[in-house]
Amino acid sequence: MASTSSLYHQSTKIKKNRNMKKVLVAGSTGYLGSYIVKELVDRQIDFQAIARSAHKLTAAGLAPSQIIEAQVTNKESLADRWTGVDVVISTVGITRQKDGLTYMDVDYQANKNLLDEAIKQGVKKFIYISVLQGDKLTHLKICEAKERFVKELEQSGLDYCIIRPSGFFSDMAAFFNMANSGRVYLFGDGTTKVNPIHGADLAKVCVDAIFHEEQVIEVGGPEILTHQQIAEAAFSAVEKPVKITHIPDWVRRALLRLAGVFMSKTKFGPVEFFLNVMTMDMAAPPYGHHTLSAFFIKTKKQSSWF
Repeated sequence: MASTSSLYHQSTKIKKNRNMKKVLVAGSTGYLGSYIVKELVDRQIDFQAIARSAHKLTAAGLAPSQIIEAQVTNKESLADRWTGVDVVISTVGITRQKDGLTYMDVDYQANKNLLDEAIKQGVKKFIYISVLQGDKLTHLKICEAKERFVKELEQSGLDYCIIRPSGFFSDMAAFFNMANSGRVYLFGDGTTKVNPIHGADLAKVCVDAIFHEEQVIEVGGPEILTHQQIAEAAFSAVEKPVKITHIPDWVRRALLRLAGVFMSKTKFGPVEFFLNVMTMDMAAPPYGHHTLSAFFIKTKKQSSWF
């Protein structure tokens, strides 16, 4: 398993493959995918991007030749849509289930559709973004689907890289929103640790993985923080007094059971994941330079414009 120090400071680890010419990005209009597209543009790497609609990619400045309109959940819509691709980077997955789609429909099957077409088209490498400790959380629906695809990828015969981020800055919006409302609720004593990573920093990891041989990369942001510290940073950003309520863990467990009984399967998935990882340390080798406090301050400035 790779550490960030070995990945980004030892040039001998880099795969010197001058024949790699084109990258395909799936999930290109999502939070991470949009940063990956920008990183590829900045590095002047030849690529195409898959999207259900070309609108966002056109607005981002991509040429029509760089855009593939396709529905990744529909295997037929992917057939013979690209040629000459050396590497696929997939961020495809859902955090909030919608349109009647399940995690198995998207996190597993849509990625399996991409993988099947990649094999058919002679792609050399497939890079997939999963989740930290996902292989230990397969009892959760989202991780069950992601890790089922990971196994497919490992057995595909392609070169591959599984990137396991500790969490995204966008996931921390819940802390900001609670602080902005005047009170943050934490499960337990607030000492659980996490180092979420900014999309721009994670995009660099994903693009660097094109040229590296590591098969698994665990990565987080530059700061390992407790939930208590994250809450305090959010209050600082919104310039409100710190008011934190610590909720006993038995309440979390009770909420999890009740949600499983009374919520629909599509709504329960994100709640199930959230209520489980909120009590787990989700810290990975640190990387990048974007800080969570700066992210909260920027979020506050943006919200004040509306």
